[in-house]
Amino acid sequence: MKKIINIVEDEKDLNELVKSYLEKEGYQVYSYLNFEDAYAHIDDYCDLWILDIMLDDRSGFDLIEIIKEKKADTPVVFMSARDKEFDRIIGLEKGSDDYITKPFSPKELVLRVNNIIRRVYKEDERIEINGYEIDENQRTVFKGEEQIELTTKEFDLLMLFVKNRGTAFLREQILEKVWDENYYGSDRVVDDTLRRLRKKLPDMNIQTIYGFGYRLG
Repeated sequence: MKKIINIVEDEKDLNELVKSYLEKEGYQVYSYLNFEDAYAHIDDYCDLWILDIMLDDRSGFDLIEIIKEKKADTPVVFMSARDKEFDRIIGLEKGSDDYITKPFSPKELVLRVNNIIRRVYKEDERIEINGYEIDENQRTVFKGEEQIELTTKEFDLLMLFVKNRGTAFLREQILEKVWDENYYGSDRVVDDTLRRLRKKLPDMNIQTIYGFGYRLG
């Protein structure tokens, strides 16, 4: 699922340039040219805000206060033509995560945004594969907005394939890696678990290699 970024910048060309660079990086970006437009969307979900300090008759400092009141842990980056230590300090005091001075390289801004997103949303990182989103830390699988319930072994088996995509596994190898080497039951448990997994995740391209085993294509 794409992370959502809101840009509030009254210089239209710069606004569109930053938006373009972030979209190329894979973000979903909404841009606003003034305080009022941004305020109208203040309750919309957003993963990160990028704010200019000078905004028509209001400021980015006013906007960050409202953002933090709504959701205190939402990261905010300031960008400003004013390279003043005073502004940086105010930004930090109000809860900003970074401050970049104009003119700047859009690539540098993208790198800073990437670093903040990785730091803040590390626990929410998801693996996208075959139309599904997998959150390994939360041990959850989503198809769109629908969460698909898996048993412990079904999820462990899925992650074995996901982390080793393209690698073929014998049943014995799967037993050792998912059920551990001390499992003494039948290797049919692999087939049974895989059958349930395929039923729950019909679009997951787990292939049967006849006479050998299975792999994720």
